[in-house]
Amino acid sequence: MKRRLPLILVLIFGIVGIIPYYSQHPIVQNSESFIRTDLIRIIAAFALVLGLGSLLKVHFDKIKRKRENWPYSYILIAGFFVTSIIGLFGGRTGEGILPTSIGSFTFHTQVLFENIIVPLGSTMFALLAFFMASASYRAFRARSLEATLLLVTAFIVMLGLLPLGDRISHHLPSFVQWIMNIPNVASKRGIGFGIALGSIATALKIILGIERSWLGGGK
Repeated sequence: MKRRLPLILVLIFGIVGIIPYYSQHPIVQNSESFIRTDLIRIIAAFALVLGLGSLLKVHFDKIKRKRENWPYSYILIAGFFVTSIIGLFGGRTGEGILPTSIGSFTFHTQVLFENIIVPLGSTMFALLAFFMASASYRAFRARSLEATLLLVTAFIVMLGLLPLGDRISHHLPSFVQWIMNIPNVASKRGIGFGIALGSIATALKIILGIERSWLGGGK
């Protein structure tokens, strides 16, 4: 029953989620609106509690067993509690338990986002540039016909996007734009079709109970 009930719920709500795209009946549309707003918010609230509890459990266990990079778990847990306290009891409107500000620091989660998350994200993307350069060097080695085409195309595109490309030939930027608009878009649409078909197949397998790995494996 522990496995059968989730499979039945997935089947029911999977079908209920598909029907509104093919029926404009008011009852169907109202039920779809209820599912997308109220029901999903309720499920998301429970999922948030479970997710945060699982996060803390994993990192407390990591600290206890002193696993690899365990000191970083202290930073995560400290950030978790500081952000939670500021989010629950702080605020810029003065309605929170905490003071609205101390000096230049305002007790609001947006301040944490702007001063911590944004700089860390910028740093991460800056570091990714070096990994992308390394990956491009490995991918563009002319070991096969496909790799050679990729190498030549990438060289032409990069050259055409530079001011030097227009000096070499006035037709080069136009040719680069043709590459980006025709072959590039065609390949992106092919990938998009593949992703869409794969998503449909996976969704049907989950709705029909063929794919059960989300239950924890087994049959």
